[in-house]
Amino acid sequence: MPHSAYPGLVRHFSPDAPARAHSFTLSSADSGLETLGAWREYPRVQQPVWPEEAERAQVFDDLRSAPPLVFAGEVDVLRDRVAAAARGEAFLLAGGDCAETFAESTADRIRNKIRTILQMSAVLTYGASVPVVKMGRMAGQFAKPRSSDEETRDGLTLPTYRGDAVNDYAFTPEARRPDPRRLWRMYTSSATTLNLLRAFTGGGFADLREVHSWNQGFASGPGYDRYERLAAQIDKAIRFMAAIGADFDALKVVEFYASHEALLLDYEEALARIDSRTGEIYGCSGHFLWIGERTRDLDGAHVDFMARLRNPIGVKLGPTATVDDALRLIDKLDPEREPGRLTFITRMGAGKIRDRLPALVEGVRDAGAQVAWVTDPMHGNTITSSNGYKTRRFEDIMDEVVGFFEVHQAAGTVPAGLHMELTGDDVTEVLGGTGEIDEAGLERRYETLVDPRLNHQQSLELAFLVSEMLARR
Repeated sequence: MPHSAYPGLVRHFSPDAPARAHSFTLSSADSGLETLGAWREYPRVQQPVWPEEAERAQVFDDLRSAPPLVFAGEVDVLRDRVAAAARGEAFLLAGGDCAETFAESTADRIRNKIRTILQMSAVLTYGASVPVVKMGRMAGQFAKPRSSDEETRDGLTLPTYRGDAVNDYAFTPEARRPDPRRLWRMYTSSATTLNLLRAFTGGGFADLREVHSWNQGFASGPGYDRYERLAAQIDKAIRFMAAIGADFDALKVVEFYASHEALLLDYEEALARIDSRTGEIYGCSGHFLWIGERTRDLDGAHVDFMARLRNPIGVKLGPTATVDDALRLIDKLDPEREPGRLTFITRMGAGKIRDRLPALVEGVRDAGAQVAWVTDPMHGNTITSSNGYKTRRFEDIMDEVVGFFEVHQAAGTVPAGLHMELTGDDVTEVLGGTGEIDEAGLERRYETLVDPRLNHQQSLELAFLVSEMLARR
């Protein structure tokens, strides 16, 4: 199993930052990494049962000796950026697929997702005068938690599809067999994606002076037209700045971070590395890692594992989460109360957020903890259409975002970010929006294998709504 080439970096920081990021080596042989294996002694959920232990061990060893996908210097900068968002000095925007697939990890699809996030960021930055921390749910989001270990069709019961990192979507015994070799393909696909991210964000594609070109190739519609009007305003501002001799080097590149749910602990452990500058452990599979709603048990394997990493981390909190849950998670994951260390990503549902979120926000506020509050308005609003599609209503997604801002305004706390399942393609997976996708419209271009995503136009509509609320804040 050959090792891939060095994956490269995915951000362009201040002039001294690259030196900081490269001023150390990461050793995988340090005995300190052995402590990470303690997760196997805790209750484990959402972990595949690998049929062949020898196969799993071989892939683990290969990943352990492979180059890290991200570096500690990058992770440290992101932690500072998340801290700024928690204080209201920036806004965190995370977006991408519910579950990446190997087949769709192509240059065109990756470019379209990056372009959509750049457009949303331009809307937020220009409309609300706030820096945006750009983060993709990509280069690692190849696995998904599932509600059942098995699936039955026409009397045949097979293991459930857990994402391309584990097995295949096809409903056959061979395809659904968990295969640890897929972890290696997850690594190489992530490395390829990171290289493309670096090329797109550092090679001129993300230059703010190209703000109009980001709209090319997409269908027309109200969202696109509104974006074009904003782009014209940005152009005018840039021309004015050029006329007075402004330096535009800072516009040529952007910081762009990779994030995913740290679900498969074999993979995450294998890609952990020791920072030789500090002796601390970093999860080098991605810059920002999060724990899901199904895996946030305080006495479980995922919380124990993530508590040992230096990365900024997130935890999903659903409508059943209590203040005690939140405070105990803080004590476990952020005992030093370090700004930028911990993000709570709430996923309540439009009908519950105004009732369930206030107590959590107020309880954490009163305890003096410094977490970043981010809303995931997707997962709490999933429904099944009358024609059998797993979908969401765009109006519910918008309403949950509005409720999120209302709760924080009432509590005097900071709404720090938005965590979305979106694609840069013109799919028809979420009902509503200015494209007026109805249930029959779902049949036109429903492509997701797991959860429905906002399409490009719906993503822009949401960005304009959030921009207006940020401006009022």
